[in-house]
Amino acid sequence: MKKLTALVLALVMCFGLVACGSTPAPSSTPASEPASQAEAEDVIDPVNGWGVYDDLIDQIRTETDLAKRAELMHQAEDILMETGAILPLYFYTDIYLQQDYLTNVYWTPFGYKYFMFAELGNGADTLHAYLASEPDKLDPALNSTVDGAILAINSFAGLFTYNADHEQVPDLAESYTKSDDGLTYTFTLKDGLKWSNGDTLDATDFVYSWNRAADPLTASDYGYMFAPIKGYAEMTEMDADGNLVNPDAQLAVTASEDGKTLTVELEYPTAYFLDLCAFPTYFPVYQEAVEAADPEGNNPGAWALEGTNKNENFVCSGAYVLTEWNHNSSMIYEKNPNYHRADEVKIEKQEFMLSNDEVQPFNAYNAGNLDFCDGVPTAEIANMEGNPEYYVIGTLGTYYVSFNVNSPMFDGMSAADAATLRKALALFIDRDYIVTNVGQADQVPAGSFIPAGCADGNGGEFKNKDYFDPSAEAFEDNVAEGIAMMESIGYKFNENGMLSEETPLSFTYLVNTPGSNVDVAVAIQQDMEAVGIDMQISEMEWNVFLNDRKAGNFDVARNGWLMDFNDPLNMLEMWTSDSGNNDCQFGRPQA
Repeated sequence: MKKLTALVLALVMCFGLVACGSTPAPSSTPASEPASQAEAEDVIDPVNGWGVYDDLIDQIRTETDLAKRAELMHQAEDILMETGAILPLYFYTDIYLQQDYLTNVYWTPFGYKYFMFAELGNGADTLHAYLASEPDKLDPALNSTVDGAILAINSFAGLFTYNADHEQVPDLAESYTKSDDGLTYTFTLKDGLKWSNGDTLDATDFVYSWNRAADPLTASDYGYMFAPIKGYAEMTEMDADGNLVNPDAQLAVTASEDGKTLTVELEYPTAYFLDLCAFPTYFPVYQEAVEAADPEGNNPGAWALEGTNKNENFVCSGAYVLTEWNHNSSMIYEKNPNYHRADEVKIEKQEFMLSNDEVQPFNAYNAGNLDFCDGVPTAEIANMEGNPEYYVIGTLGTYYVSFNVNSPMFDGMSAADAATLRKALALFIDRDYIVTNVGQADQVPAGSFIPAGCADGNGGEFKNKDYFDPSAEAFEDNVAEGIAMMESIGYKFNENGMLSEETPLSFTYLVNTPGSNVDVAVAIQQDMEAVGIDMQISEMEWNVFLNDRKAGNFDVARNGWLMDFNDPLNMLEMWTSDSGNNDCQFGRPQA
């Protein structure tokens, strides 16, 4: 088996949705007062008091003292974990199968896989691969999933990209300069850049695309990633009625008259700005195609929904262009002759299998019908040990459970008591069982949200503590502590450690198919059942699941985050009130 352990990864990186079935706290047994006044004061109301967190993230963004910045980021993680709404299970690894004749596929610790320069040694001209089920979004400004990002980086290009050594390297940019104060970047683009339809691609496309992605009306989940650029705060400022204060505001991004250079003015020095330039949300899109497909501005991603008219509605800038999309079955991409590195692209066509069932692509791979299979069914993982086609790679990310802070299961509870309940539920989960029997791929049980191996931006590793002991040895004590915590807020347990019928608790856990995610849900369900808590499992297809979770249509949901760049801020700013990735609904009072 080919592996890159979490330790090696850390060294490389350091140096390189309807709320249903829930039962709120029983009215017959009112929740008790918190254990102490100090405890109550420490818990921020995650719905109506979340401005404190928003302000802290703004402070982190502008802090230039790196030691102080790291300290503030630890404070932010403390606040998140104190809410109990984010329940970490384990730190990610990634597993996949790759035929021995397929070469030059590479990956990054952010979960992205690069197929554009791959080669097939079996004489075929088409790469057959499986990534996931039906993708939710293909527009790089609107995508927020790893599988969607993989499709984006193989069909779009940005100013920068990553090479096989995980290094940032120029892509559409020929070179760049940075001012002494770190506030102005000037990018010079390569000569002769073209869109897949043959039209010229230049700096004006970046001006249009970045402003579009940052515009609140576009509703990009990652719109907040443009916060470092001057003008973003003005673009996104809302009045008390939720209307834009400055609807004509723009980012401080300008193109030279000849379209050769792009100048970007930042609000504050941003050490990871080139990482952003390699991130799909920063990739340019073709204005004419976007606006032709959505003249009323009501469906920003309409232009990238089909792609069946070759090079007409799906116009891109990367190695491959989408030419056929058989929904829930397959997607076909063909080599883009206008890609600026087309001479390095050896495979003429890519065909991606779409499936909600991990067993189907696994069987297709073993039958020789797939060259690459992203994932292995849980039941088959143990059999893969020693197979040279089985890869386990280190990543920077956390698999976790998210609570909807507006769920009816918390009705009538104070912020402190709701946090106590959520933290108690976290202690009932046997993480060692999950990584040993479900994950089976060297995952590490997690006691914090920010993963091990993440840099702190000040020359060290960020992770410095666990918020609870996730080890197998601590599990029995954790369960006892969880019971005591629930008892402190009014729940009753019998002498056998089972929740009393006098104070029942029931909730629904939302999970996407296929495979291992459901297996994790079942393991959690069994842990809850062991203490008398009723947890129902609701399974959904990937794209439906994403939209329900995003809308807050859930009690509890499976979740996960692979970092977009190696800085804790990436996993902290996603929880601001206005973030499109704020699935827990922090700072969002229900109407």
